[in-house]
Formats: sequence, C-alpha cells, structure tokens
Amino acid sequence: MNDIPSQLRFSAVVLAAGQSLRMGGRNKLLLPVDGEPLVRRTVRTVLQSGVQETVVVTGHQGREVTRAVLDLLVTLQPNLRYEEGQMQSVAAGVAALARATDAILVCPGDMPLLDVDDLRALMGAYIAHAEASSIVIPRFRGERGNPIVFAAAYAPEVAAGRRLVGCRKLASEYPEETCYFEADHDRYTTDLDSPEDYERVLARLGRVPEAQA
Repeated sequence: MNDIPSQLRFSAVVLAAGQSLRMGGRNKLLLPVDGEPLVRRTVRTVLQSGVQETVVVTGHQGREVTRAVLDLLVTLQPNLRYEEGQMQSVAAGVAALARATDAILVCPGDMPLLDVDDLRALMGAYIAHAEASSIVIPRFRGERGNPIVFAAAYAPEVAAGRRLVGCRKLASEYPEETCYFEADHDRYTTDLDSPEDYERVLARLGRVPEAQA
C-alpha cells in the first residue's frame, strides 16, 4: 500500500444521511455487501486510509445507520436537516471535526468498490498539487467521481454553508482552485443508487443479493 506522508494531516467526513429515494423503499447504506452493511464497508475503508479523524453524518434511519458503525472509531453527527440535501450533511460533518487538520476528505457512504489504496492515491494527489490547487476531484473517462479532498482552510465557509464543496458545480465555480485526479479505473465513479446498481456491484464482487443466496 502507498503511505501518506506525515507532513499533512487528513480528516474525513462520511455522508450517511441520504434517503435512498431510488432504492424502492430500502436504505442502500444498510444493504449487505460482502457480509456487512454498505455504510460500514465504506467507513472501514476510510478509517484504514490513514486519516486522523472521521465523522459519520447520519439522518434518514439514523438509528439503524448508527448501529452499523457504532463500534468503529468515528464521531457520529446527526443532521436534522438531511431532507434539504447533501450540502447540509457536508456542512454538519465538517463542523463536527474536532482536530486541527490540513485537508478534509468528503466521502459518500455508498462507494462499494473503493479500497484503501484508492483513498491514499487521492490524498497523495492532493499532496502533490497542494501548492497550486486546494481541491482535488477524481475523474474517470470524463466522469466526476468521489471522494473529494479540499483544504481545511475552507472549513469555516463549508460549515456555514457558504462554500458548496460537495456540489457538482464545484469545478466550474472554482476552476483555478481545482485539480482533477485522472483515474484508470471506475471505482471512484461507482456508487449505488438503484436496485440495478446493487445487482451490478454484487456481480462484480462475485456475490448475489442476500434474498437470492
């Protein structure tokens, strides 16, 4: 695995508050992937990447999501305004970070294929471009992916909702501050929004849905 240089400190926010509106009534973050809830799989990967602190933002079915990660070394931050969209969760998570840090990684909870090396490569790209760019976004074949990494100097603005770091318009609004990390795989762009997405992910992992096992 690639090691992250010690001169920069990274913290993480995992977004786990969404309503899974396209999943036909199921919470995608609680779906089993390789024997554990998807949100737990994502959080464990983030924890193993070398970040010093991780905040998990809960909202929809917050109790169930909390139970899925309760024994992990994370800070749980409820977002009572989760129905207003992802930006509220980003703001709540960044505001809950307690340790001084240099950069913040914001990761959706539904990234089933990401591994530790993917996150470390992204943080490495941030380090490599830190003098010229303060926001790093992964991209595969022109498609913007996740997580993103941004300078901690933006934290007050993000926490106050004045800078939309998780927004799709980010690169167009702050082009001079943004660097794309061009990936040679689709793990940064593979999330899970629909039952069909879930079936495709399980197929790639060599699994079948639990109900069919």
